[in-house]
Amino acid sequence: MSDRDLFANFDRMRREMDELFGDVFERAGIGRGRTSLWPAVDVAYASDPPRAIVTAELAGVNPNEISVHTEGRKLVLAGRRGPAEPEGEVYQQVEIERGPFRRTIDLGADVRADQAAASYQDGMLRVELPLVAPPPRLPASRIEDRER
Repeated sequence: MSDRDLFANFDRMRREMDELFGDVFERAGIGRGRTSLWPAVDVAYASDPPRAIVTAELAGVNPNEISVHTEGRKLVLAGRRGPAEPEGEVYQQVEIERGPFRRTIDLGADVRADQAAASYQDGMLRVELPLVAPPPRLPASRIEDRER
């Protein structure tokens, strides 16, 4: 079998899968051809004061339409980048993600969600979440008293 035949079979298989599933992936928010998660995020930790810092690249998203909340050790970002492509235009290339999004970011520590602060500037969302401090340690003498 020649290389050309091999790739022709892959192309035929891709077309058949597109016909079979239609826009199921797009309705689920996965998008065809998506090679990365959107929006792109950075997660960092600072020590003074102890906090998690999540920065999300959200250019073109109206900041009033961004939802930010926590679910345990997860930060959830949701919103919509629009408008959709104008009708009647024929695109040669489409790389800008549009439409609704929901991104869940795993955090490596417990946070105080009620003390979170968020800012949006130049298409970048920055969320700072204070970390829950570890429980205070008992002095060694008090530990010995508890064991008696």
